[in-house]
Amino acid sequence: MLVHDKKNKNLFLNWLTSTLILVFLMIIVGGLTRLTNSGLSITEWELFSGILPPFKEEAWIKYFELYKQIPQYKIVNPLMNLQEFKVIFYWEYAHRMLGRIIGLFFLIPLIYFYLIRKINIKTLIPFFIILFLIITQGFIGWYMVSSGLVNNVTVSHYRLSLHLVLAIIILSIIFWQILNLKNESSKNFFNISKKEFPFFFLVLLIFAQLILGAFVSGLDAGKIYQTWPLMGNNYFPDDINIKNSINFLNFDNHSLVQFYHRNLAYLITLYILVLSFYIFKNEDRKAYRPIFILLLVLFAQVILGIFTLLTNLHIFFASLHQIFSVILVLSSINLYFYMIK
Repeated sequence: MLVHDKKNKNLFLNWLTSTLILVFLMIIVGGLTRLTNSGLSITEWELFSGILPPFKEEAWIKYFELYKQIPQYKIVNPLMNLQEFKVIFYWEYAHRMLGRIIGLFFLIPLIYFYLIRKINIKTLIPFFIILFLIITQGFIGWYMVSSGLVNNVTVSHYRLSLHLVLAIIILSIIFWQILNLKNESSKNFFNISKKEFPFFFLVLLIFAQLILGAFVSGLDAGKIYQTWPLMGNNYFPDDINIKNSINFLNFDNHSLVQFYHRNLAYLITLYILVLSFYIFKNEDRKAYRPIFILLLVLFAQVILGIFTLLTNLHIFFASLHQIFSVILVLSSINLYFYMIK
């Protein structure tokens, strides 16, 4: 990654770091918006008109009346009053406003860095890709919300998963570029050798777990079995009727999705332990710190996952579990980065 002078390098790095923090905060707020069932409180996209929240009582009543027309209000919240509605409204409003802030915060400095020509143009290509993904994320966010406005009391778990994974991809690309900038390197994420593939595969496994986690969240599948290590009295949930192999791909089944989420967590834990053994056996000292960080984050994530279940999805543990899933992704990417020559 080529930046032609120290001043612009520091400015560029500060911009990326600030964007990383904003996107990370966006994911946290998005998770809390889902956990508080606030995502459907604003039933219109309002790309420009929704910049300011309602101030007058008539405006609040208008928003509330629109919310009353969707299934979530009629089936889940028929007794909700205006003050209670304001709480869920502000969660969704904060989520949307943060999205607008990120878009502008990324766009304006990117234009500046492009115009001053003090940064190699090839260096900026990934950031134009990020900008495209940020814009796309806005459309996907509304695509997700729209799935819960007509026939459902919540959004589609498939669309929720797409929305989350794209956010993590944006975060991951920014993080990779920061690592390159700090180490004055230009490592390519997809330039994978045979030796590096096991660490690349770990990143893929954790992304797969993120998708399953989003399915669990979107389906409220964590409410089905709130016991550990068994699901009820069995290892395999006893409320699933498997008639043929295609039933194993039924990702609309709450119990099956939770089963897969649990067992992929076991696989990832075992896989990281094997990688740790490999690193220490080969005395690969450059990987000592990244693998130690990854092990700490993994341990915290496992504990949080168990506590989330056993505490009836308490919002504190559920939110921390989501936050540490993001940190786990970044920790695995950090390890992969330092394993690349």
